[in-house]
Amino acid sequence: MTSQNNDKKDQTLNTHQQSMAVIAALTATGNLEQLKPAINTGLDAGLTINEIKEAIVQLYAYCGFPRSLNAINTLMVVLEERKSQGKKDTEGKEVSKITVTDKYKSGKENLQKLTGKEDMGPKTGAAAFAPVIDTFLKEHLFADIFNRDVLNFRQREFVTISALAAMQGVEPQLQAHLFMGKNTGITDTQILELIVIIEKTAGKVQANVLRNAIGHPVTPIIEPDMMVRISEIEIIPEYLDQYKAILDKESSESVKLEARVIAIYPMFQKENPLQIRIVEIYANQNAYRSHLQTPHFQHYKTTTLKMVKSLKLIDMTALDPEMMQLIFEKIGK
Repeated sequence: MTSQNNDKKDQTLNTHQQSMAVIAALTATGNLEQLKPAINTGLDAGLTINEIKEAIVQLYAYCGFPRSLNAINTLMVVLEERKSQGKKDTEGKEVSKITVTDKYKSGKENLQKLTGKEDMGPKTGAAAFAPVIDTFLKEHLFADIFNRDVLNFRQREFVTISALAAMQGVEPQLQAHLFMGKNTGITDTQILELIVIIEKTAGKVQANVLRNAIGHPVTPIIEPDMMVRISEIEIIPEYLDQYKAILDKESSESVKLEARVIAIYPMFQKENPLQIRIVEIYANQNAYRSHLQTPHFQHYKTTTLKMVKSLKLIDMTALDPEMMQLIFEKIGK
């Protein structure tokens, strides 16, 4: 992350920043399954242990202790695994001794540097209604945390923006930190690249929140060639348990590993468990074609051929496409 110190005004996101954005977004959303490989990618890209640790610790102030602690534990697991594999990761810069005596004043000064605005006059809004939260913000967040020098102000704001962009219902805070981030040198080009990362890690709805926050046109949630299919399958009785285990693994891996596979949802009839139904939703035709080439689908297809008595593929069209969009918006995809 130290390479950020030499960024030029028009520079796009480097590999360190890209990795940190993914780690921050996945920490904020609690997606530990994807966080683990993201941390590996970040370490391989040259992020130090202390930089990742510092970012995750900071995020407790934005997404809460539970998700921050879960991310710290995930980092610990990754480091142990990498150590057992013989990988040597750089510990990185340690926090310098902090000698601030008046934390409220220090936090106030830091906030003024971030906003470019001097805090004058009587308190207003939340600070007036609950003065203690103003104290906590200035003494802890903007003093205790922002005075730590492992990450600079720009790096901390980039981590914060990445996390807030991935979270639902925090648009005012996202807008405020976008303003502060730009004051620290984060560029419009970098934010546009961050949108792509947020779409991959948190979904189109959250990416559109970020687009909207910077006045950029939003993209449609539903693609014109989205593919919806119902597979009707009858299984040969003696293979039922084996088939269900293989299908469960394939459907789970498809949704987890393939960003453009929206749903593969297997079910069976209560009255006749041999009758399997699968609701499949792909972002577009290319996503479906790509899915057919994946190792997990190929394994499913080749190992279950002898188990299937009959198969019927029924392509569907939405009666009300707008309702489909509302559903996706509701689940944040």
